[in-house]
Amino acid sequence: MSDDVPGTTLNELLDGYPEPTGLTAADVREARGTAARQLVVLDDDPTGTQSVGDLPVLTDWTEDDLAWALGTGAPAVYVMTNSRSLDPETAAQRNCEVAIHALNAATRLGVEIDFVSRSDSTLRGHYPLEPDVLTQALGQADVQVDGVIIVPAFGDAGRITVGSVHYAGSEATGYLPVGQTEFAKDASFGYAASDLREWVEEKSEGRFAAADVAAITLDVVRQGASAVAEALLALSDAQPVVVDIVEESDLRALALGILRAERLGKRFVHRVGPPFVRALIGQDVLEPLTATDVAAIREGGVGEHAAHGLVVVGSHVALTTRQLDALRERRTPTELEIDVAQVLGATRDAHLGEVVARAVEALTDGTVVVRTSRTLVTGDDAASSLDIARTVSDAVVEVVQRILATTPPRFVIAKGGITSSDVASRGLSISRAMVRGPMLPGIVSLWEPTEGPARGIPYIVFAGNVGDDQSLADVVDKLTA
Repeated sequence: MSDDVPGTTLNELLDGYPEPTGLTAADVREARGTAARQLVVLDDDPTGTQSVGDLPVLTDWTEDDLAWALGTGAPAVYVMTNSRSLDPETAAQRNCEVAIHALNAATRLGVEIDFVSRSDSTLRGHYPLEPDVLTQALGQADVQVDGVIIVPAFGDAGRITVGSVHYAGSEATGYLPVGQTEFAKDASFGYAASDLREWVEEKSEGRFAAADVAAITLDVVRQGASAVAEALLALSDAQPVVVDIVEESDLRALALGILRAERLGKRFVHRVGPPFVRALIGQDVLEPLTATDVAAIREGGVGEHAAHGLVVVGSHVALTTRQLDALRERRTPTELEIDVAQVLGATRDAHLGEVVARAVEALTDGTVVVRTSRTLVTGDDAASSLDIARTVSDAVVEVVQRILATTPPRFVIAKGGITSSDVASRGLSISRAMVRGPMLPGIVSLWEPTEGPARGIPYIVFAGNVGDDQSLADVVDKLTA
């Protein structure tokens, strides 16, 4: 949120709109039946799994990996592309690879799939590039996409869309148009527009004019599936459509409308925030995992007898800094800093060696926090900023690898989207896992690595921009219990 700017209350935003439909997850499951296509979710960082549970997640995307995931019969499978950390050309290539391998795996198994491009609920990421790539891949498979459905809303984290304007905030602080928040100032993916139609025009550099972007507003959503389907049936030629969403039953009304339109022959690619998939597959909002659940995951794992865990922090948003402050007050962890200036300089190897040695020693006594220096270092442009971010991430990965090889921790928390992806795929060498559920209501995902050097170590994917000031300390408490 911007400093000293009062937000609009939820009641003010919703004045004049119909009440929610009250639809349930069971309503969506019934509508899906057994014939619905499986969803392949290309997640541009791992935080998209925080709204779901008991689904397979991949950090590699070979045809065999995708066949394994689809072969579980799960209604959705997640593929961690980490594309938010990549330049546009590499991001496009990676999305294309995943799409081709997924289509081949689906053909091999005799199943049908749809693509979901999961990205940030505060609008940071490669749009429209990623939905474009998926649309093109489907086109090459003779599947013509009628619409690209844009739903960044994430009510659990205070992101809602009303009147096609996307907001960030909470009932306690009020809601600001997202273009007025710190998220819009992102060094790599910044933007000005809060109206999603204008945002589409801005990010597509005018390829889609705001007037040509379809909008399904809250009054339509809350009329139910028929009204939503009618709006979707009007789409053609991969037309973008933005959808108002405030709470879970709104997403379910959208899901039912999508399913109805699909039965009438329409095909869509989705560009969405975390809870969209939960709604579209008819999964209930899951209760947070308990300390007992976590203990069962740790049983037989490589860190089963470890007493303390590792928290790796790469996020630089203000909320993460406040969460670190709260963790310090509650637990006084050992804090070790990966200094970005040294990582970018000649003393890199000696510096990282010292961080590893101190972390290994400190894990015998308590929680260890390894964090990057809190002053954000950026380049002269978006490309150079991403290069710096990748170099710093490589250093974080090396530290985690060396700690794991010496002293497997009780748990690992990764704070920040890009950090979470790199720690999972490279630091802990997780290629296949199951997402087991949230650690807090609707947010913060726990993965169970099913193989490899981190087998059985609870891995917590904690986005930089979710929760309140106490959330990180609350999660550490539950994992240490």
